[in-house]
Amino acid sequence: MARLANLIAPTPATALFLISTCIFLFSACREKAETAKTNKTQGAQPVIVDVIVAGARSIDNKIEANGTVVANEYVELHPEISGRITYLNVPEGAYVEKGTIIARINDADLRATLEKSKVQLDLYQKTEERNRKLLAINGLNQADYDLALNQVNSAKADIDYTQAQLDKTVIRAPFSGIVGLRQVSPGAYATPATIIATVQQLDKIKVDFTLPEQYSSFIKKGVLVDIQVDAVNNIHRKGLIVATEPQINLSSRNLKVRALLLEGKGNPGAFVKVLVNAGVDKKAIMVPTNCIIPDDKNNQVILVKDGKAQFSNVQTGVREANNVEITRGINAGDTVVVTGVLFARPKSPLKVRSVTSLEKLTAVANQ
Repeated sequence: MARLANLIAPTPATALFLISTCIFLFSACREKAETAKTNKTQGAQPVIVDVIVAGARSIDNKIEANGTVVANEYVELHPEISGRITYLNVPEGAYVEKGTIIARINDADLRATLEKSKVQLDLYQKTEERNRKLLAINGLNQADYDLALNQVNSAKADIDYTQAQLDKTVIRAPFSGIVGLRQVSPGAYATPATIIATVQQLDKIKVDFTLPEQYSSFIKKGVLVDIQVDAVNNIHRKGLIVATEPQINLSSRNLKVRALLLEGKGNPGAFVKVLVNAGVDKKAIMVPTNCIIPDDKNNQVILVKDGKAQFSNVQTGVREANNVEITRGINAGDTVVVTGVLFARPKSPLKVRSVTSLEKLTAVANQ
């Protein structure tokens, strides 16, 4: 028993080791607890944000659409038949009158065929005249006379056909306008697929643009639209809607509209912006676009309620360059977070650094 007691009783060295171990474990647990407490305290620190107070303001309810300048008349000049170009008159960039000869195709073979048909017609007409006299005195049967008359009519038809082919060898300006750049040289072999030049009528300029079908009620013949013809210098011109495409595009669900530029000129094919008035000016709650948080199903904004972040689903309306209309989800007087949006979490504490205005934010964004 004495030996067993000596084995169980710890030696001074063993006791010292056990005491040191307990002290180390206690210190580690205390440090871990303090670290967790510190992290929790830091996580509860409020996010510093800037806010605006939502209020109704007047907005210009205009729809912006992309448009393309179109010439009043435009045509690509192609020969109707194949052949070598024997005459070419393309005054590049100059104004030409309707009917001006632009080019001629080699027509020597057609003229020879025409002369041959005329000689045959002369012979057939003389034969028909003699047979008609013989038929009058019963010197010829009706079948022989009908054959001679058919030859006359056939020769006339050949002449008309050849003359039509000759007319196709001459390429004329279909309307008065400005001639574009020449695409061929004299002596070149041209086919109906060959483009000789273009002619454009620029006395009237049209603008084609598209709008979503939901705005079709605002598009009517005779309505004026605002057209930005020069984005660099911010030059605007008035346009008059003259026609709309009856059918809406099945793939994009857009309505194609054509307007006539009432003043100024433009280069066909140029890009312009068209502003369509979608109703009278109205009062609306506007917020900066960058404070909108897109979600899978909804758009959200962060409101400050009792010093905490409250995420609210909103519905947007008219868009401006830097702001967007909120039609549902925000009331006048609500405090909307405009900076620090990415750091806020639902029901997390917020610290308002400053209350700014929408006008100041818009001015800063436009600088």
